[in-house]
Amino acid sequence: MSDTVIKVENLSKQYRIGGAKGGYKTIRETIVDAAKAPFQRFRSAFASGITYQTNGTSQTNGTDYIWALKDVSFKVNQGEVVGIIGRNGAGKTTLLKVLSRITEPTRGRVELRGRAGSLLEVGTGFHPELTGHENVYMYGAILGMDRWEVTRKFAEIVAFAELEKFIETPVKRYSTGMYMRLAFAVAAHMETEILLVDEVLAVGDAAFQKKCLEKMNNISKEGRTVLFVSHNMQAVQSLCQTAFQIDMGGIVNSGDSQSVVKQYISQLASIKSEKTWSEESAPGNEELKLTAIRVCDGDSHVSGIYSSKEDIHVEMEFITNTLHKSLCVGFDLMLPSGEVVARSYQTDLPPDDWPKMTLGQNRWLCSIPKGLLNASVYYISPRIGMHNMYWLVNLDFVVQFEIILDHGVSPFWNVLDGKSRPGIIAPIFKWKSRNDASK
Repeated sequence: MSDTVIKVENLSKQYRIGGAKGGYKTIRETIVDAAKAPFQRFRSAFASGITYQTNGTSQTNGTDYIWALKDVSFKVNQGEVVGIIGRNGAGKTTLLKVLSRITEPTRGRVELRGRAGSLLEVGTGFHPELTGHENVYMYGAILGMDRWEVTRKFAEIVAFAELEKFIETPVKRYSTGMYMRLAFAVAAHMETEILLVDEVLAVGDAAFQKKCLEKMNNISKEGRTVLFVSHNMQAVQSLCQTAFQIDMGGIVNSGDSQSVVKQYISQLASIKSEKTWSEESAPGNEELKLTAIRVCDGDSHVSGIYSSKEDIHVEMEFITNTLHKSLCVGFDLMLPSGEVVARSYQTDLPPDDWPKMTLGQNRWLCSIPKGLLNASVYYISPRIGMHNMYWLVNLDFVVQFEIILDHGVSPFWNVLDGKSRPGIIAPIFKWKSRNDASK
């Protein structure tokens, strides 16, 4: 018997841009589809092997359509952990949705041997008014687990999430970290031969991320197969033996994870320190749209290279059509490896110190203090969302800048010779002697 558990041949997925003109279903069709859905989920969850293919008769050419995936083919063997990397909009999540049977392909063939579980948009199925206990059962059912399986795993799930004290509390009172820990714990304890994971490390603290990686590593050691989508290049290299890069809906590079990640990072050098969008193309929705983000100096000049002796400013321009007290505007400061150096929101400050927000155009400024960052290349990834509910803008590696180390230069070495201070940050701490403390 072949060791291949995932086989994809010429897989393509086409979407129509804008509304579905002439494509609305009748009430009868909607009722029939709703009646079929539980049986489709049942078959998806418990079948030992799943195969489906389409001939692509519905595909349409033209500017109103885009190919989210185009002629994708690959194989994954049992027990492999495969990383999937690429820019936002490359087609990574669409691929996992097709493999998870959330959406059907336009054409192509997919073969899965074994029960598949997906970890897409962690926590989507949680209800804020229900307790953590109740949500574990509800979310487990959404993911395809029966009540007996959830009951058998319940204590292990709660212990993994470290929420024993709060499990009977409504999740609307959870912090974002607590919310995500519980959601990941439920999904990670599904007994599946194949696990499809989409960017579960985008949130949470370092300890939580480490725990997630260890759990997925243990899953692979048990002989189960993992497809792991992530922008955290360190996680991809440490967890995955192989990887492939998707761009414009197609696989552009594949091989061992180290070489694929190295080539991908080298491509990020083309990113500029400023990105603007028209209102029509701006990321977001009818509530908020991000129209510009840039890194600049104190005079709003964008150069791309800045001295560590000067404050660095991140400017974000956005249009709001609604004012909501749960709106969080911020960004991740990231290294080329995908490691998050820091995350900042306006809500980190006391409410009286938040920037003023108005309906229409807004322009906010966040300052990174001088003397903090070490010499390196950094990336800004905008994160705007409704707290503990949903993202409005969640993009990675949008703009970049470089820091030249000009502060704290030791007389015993020369930065110009290529030397730098160790570490991601380079603050200058104060020193003093305690010898005269008694005086």
